[in-house]
Amino acid sequence: MKSVISGALLAVLLGTTALAADLTPQPVASLTVDVSSLQTAYRASKIIGANVTNDKNEKIGTVNDLLINRSDHVPYAVLSVGGFLGVGAKYVAVPYTSLKIGDDKLVLPGGSKEALTNLPEFKYQTK
Repeated sequence: MKSVISGALLAVLLGTTALAADLTPQPVASLTVDVSSLQTAYRASKIIGANVTNDKNEKIGTVNDLLINRSDHVPYAVLSVGGFLGVGAKYVAVPYTSLKIGDDKLVLPGGSKEALTNLPEFKYQTK
């Protein structure tokens, strides 16, 4: 019984050594993130579905989604504007940086329902 366990352990160790020898070193240090700085970060799951107001505290839309451009990694917020309970609503995209987050609300300074409905409609790509 000891020889079976010893043989199995030896096979695992030899297999692990061979596997480890094939691994290429990765620059882990460049991937280090200061997680303490993320403690006060905003979660996408909390932003999606949030109301967007203007600086007059008027509701002008709702965040439907967050998108990141593939080429330059710029984040955008897809807002649902107009309509009633989602019926007849139009989706528009605004740069995420145009939204100001504070006091548990999202504000689009200078924004209005009219200005948002005049933006080009955003349509999700279907595959």
